[in-house]
Amino acid sequence: MTVIKTALISVSDKGGLVDFARGLAGFGVALLSTGGTARLLGEHGIKVTEVSAHTGFPEMLDGRVKTLHPKVHGGILARRDVPSHVSALDAAGIAPIDLVVVNLYPFSETVARPGCTLEEAIENIDIGGPAMVRSAAKNHQHVAVVTDPGDYAEILREMQEASGAIGLPTRFKLARKAFSHTAAYDASISNYLTAIDASGARAAFPARLNLNFELVQALRYGENPHQHAAFYRDLAPAPGSLARYTQLQGKELSYNNIADSDAAWECVKTLDAPACVIIKHANPCGVAVAANALEAYRRAFATDPTSAFGGIIAFNCELDAATATAVAGKFVEVLIAPGISAEAKEVLAKKENVRVLEVPLPSPLAPLPQAGEGNFVNALRCDYKRVGGGLLVQTPDSAAVGSAQLKVVTRIKPTPAQQEDLLFAWRVAKYVKSNAIVFAGSGRTLGVGAGQMSRVDSARIAAMKAKNASLPLAGSVAASDAFFPFRDGLDVVADSGAVAVIQPGGSLRDEEVIAAADERGIAMVFTGYRHFRH
Repeated sequence: MTVIKTALISVSDKGGLVDFARGLAGFGVALLSTGGTARLLGEHGIKVTEVSAHTGFPEMLDGRVKTLHPKVHGGILARRDVPSHVSALDAAGIAPIDLVVVNLYPFSETVARPGCTLEEAIENIDIGGPAMVRSAAKNHQHVAVVTDPGDYAEILREMQEASGAIGLPTRFKLARKAFSHTAAYDASISNYLTAIDASGARAAFPARLNLNFELVQALRYGENPHQHAAFYRDLAPAPGSLARYTQLQGKELSYNNIADSDAAWECVKTLDAPACVIIKHANPCGVAVAANALEAYRRAFATDPTSAFGGIIAFNCELDAATATAVAGKFVEVLIAPGISAEAKEVLAKKENVRVLEVPLPSPLAPLPQAGEGNFVNALRCDYKRVGGGLLVQTPDSAAVGSAQLKVVTRIKPTPAQQEDLLFAWRVAKYVKSNAIVFAGSGRTLGVGAGQMSRVDSARIAAMKAKNASLPLAGSVAASDAFFPFRDGLDVVADSGAVAVIQPGGSLRDEEVIAAADERGIAMVFTGYRHFRH
C-alpha cells in the first residue's frame, strides 16, 4: 500500500477539484499545485504550496515551464524500494510525491472551435502535464495518478478504508487509464497537425489518422461461431448513438445483435412521428409511422411477417405495456426504445431472454461542419470500413431531403399525400442495402427489395414481398436508393401499381426513364442525392 503524504495537483478541468483537494487535506496530505489550480484552492481556504516555491525556481516563458524540474520528476519517478533512488533523493533534498492529479490543456476542444488558428492550437499542446502523467503511471508501483475527475470519489473512499493509502490494484488501474489518456491526447494532436500545412490551411482528412476506442465487452463470437469478436465504443459517443445504450434485461448481446440494432436505431431515430423499424440481417423488413407505438408496430410487422421472425425491433417513442405485450407475443432478439414504461418492463420481464435496450434520442444538433472548417475527422463522427491492409473513411450519409429539395421531372406531379409517402420511402431506402427498392403507402412499407446486383431484380423482389404479405401495391409509391440505369426497373415498379417514384437522378439515361414515367402516367421526383449502402 502507498500511504499518500504529498500530492501534486495541476488540472485544466477543475470540476470536483475543490471537494477532492479538501478530502485529501483531511487525510493530512500536503498539496503542491501550479498557477490557476493553486489560486482556486487558496480561494477556498485549502492550504497549498505553489510548485515554484517547492522547486525554488519560478515559472517562466509565460508558464510554459512550471513543473519540468528534478524536484518534481525526481519526486515522482524515484522507486522507494531501490536504496540508491532513496539516497539520491535525500542527497538532493527531494521529497517523494505520492499522488499526481493532472488533466491536460483542452487541445481537442480548442481545435474544434470554428476559426481556431494554428497559433492557438500550438499553445494548447500540454508539455509538462503529459510528462508528469507518464512519470507517475510508469512508477505506479509507488505513485498513484489521477487524470479523470470521475475517479475522485473512488480515491477518497479507498483512502478512507485504508487509512490514507491507495492499493496497488487501484494504482495499476489508474496507470492504465493515464497512459490511454496521454495516447488519446497525442492522437488528437497528430490528427490535427497532419491535416494542416504551415500556413494553417486544413485538408479534409489528416495524413495520419489515429483512432481511440474503449472496450465495452468481449463477445461470444463474431458473425460466425469460429470468429472472435469484441465491441468497442468511441471515447465520446455521438449523442443519440447506439453506443449509449443501457441494457435492461436479456441475454448478452452478440456481434450480429449489435450490428443489426445499430441499423434499426439509425433508421428509426430519423422518423418524426411515432415509428417502428424491424431489421433482419441489417435490412429493414418493415417500417411504419402511426399515431402510437402499437399501431406503428402492427403496420411494420405486416410488411413481412416471415422475415420479422427473430428480428430487431426499434421504436423512437416510449414503449408502453400494450405495445410490449404485442411484441412479446412474437420471437424477437432485441427490443430498443428511448424509454420503456414501468408496466412495459413488467410485461417484458416475463420474456427474460429478450434483450431490451434503452437508447436516448439525440437532441437537435447544429449543422455539421463541412470539409476545411475544422479538424474534419475529430469534428465529425465518420464511418469506417476495414479493407485488406487499409481503412476506408467517410463522413456520415447525413444528407437531409425535404419537400424543398424535390425536383418534379414528369408531367404529372405527386399529390401532397404521395409526396409525404415518397419522403418516407426515401428515408427508409437510405437504410436498405444496395441495390434498394422500397414500396410504401400511408406511412408504411409495403415491400422491400435489398442487396441485389441489379436494380430491376430488387424491384421484382420488393413486389414479390408485397404480394407474399397480401399488401396491394396499387396506388403505392416507390423509392430507389440510386438512379434507374434503364427503364426496365421503372417498368417493374409501374407494373406493380406504383403511381409515384422518388430517385436521385443523374443517369445518362435520365431522359429515357423520365419518358417512360410519362408514358406510364406516373409522377417522378429527383432528390439529387444517392444513398448507396454496402
